[in-house]
Amino acid sequence: MNLFVIGDVHGCSHTFRAVLRHWQPEQELLVQVGDLVDRGHGVPDCVTLARELEAAHPDRTVFLLGNHEHAMMRHYGPHGPHRPWLSWGGQTTVDQYRGRPQLLREHLAWLHERPLFWTNDQVVVSHAGFAGTPTPLEPDDPNGVLWRRGPLLALENRRQVVGHTPTPDGKILLDSLTNALYVDTGAYLNRGLIGVRLSAAGEVLAEFAVPTSPLDIDLE
Repeated sequence: MNLFVIGDVHGCSHTFRAVLRHWQPEQELLVQVGDLVDRGHGVPDCVTLARELEAAHPDRTVFLLGNHEHAMMRHYGPHGPHRPWLSWGGQTTVDQYRGRPQLLREHLAWLHERPLFWTNDQVVVSHAGFAGTPTPLEPDDPNGVLWRRGPLLALENRRQVVGHTPTPDGKILLDSLTNALYVDTGAYLNRGLIGVRLSAAGEVLAEFAVPTSPLDIDLE
């Protein structure tokens, strides 16, 4: 089965919906690499939409955990607040859930269930990628799959597909040395959002680029 991979959405709900028009649920598995929340104007809408898609297509959707969701859960968890998160996108999320406690509880419960990665025999998708750390699945490991910046491991017989690190020009980027495909095109930076159709082996079959909607971000 082909894959349809979407990078970091960051609250850009109108842009997210536009990209999803290119997804073919009868033929493709949708994998979103995390970071639905923070920065854009439509954070609750993004999470609501993801939940609706999962309910409608339970065998055709995977929504991964991103570092921003992890920080959000820490902020609202028993050891919160997590004040650093507020300065790198979290304040917009807090503001948008203010006065909506039931919705916040429901969304936090759903986010707690997000997996850290998805894989088949030839592709592994995570938020930030597997690198040379002994604890890649430890959520607070700075070189783990939620936080890694920098080169990734070249995995034997598998292509890594990741978000997290925005590409410089609003296009997907393939690192041929490590066989890692970067799909965060910086939607919240007004660089657009791309849905990438991949074969089961990770070959890029098509790209669907959508400009960031002016309804989703503040344009300077």
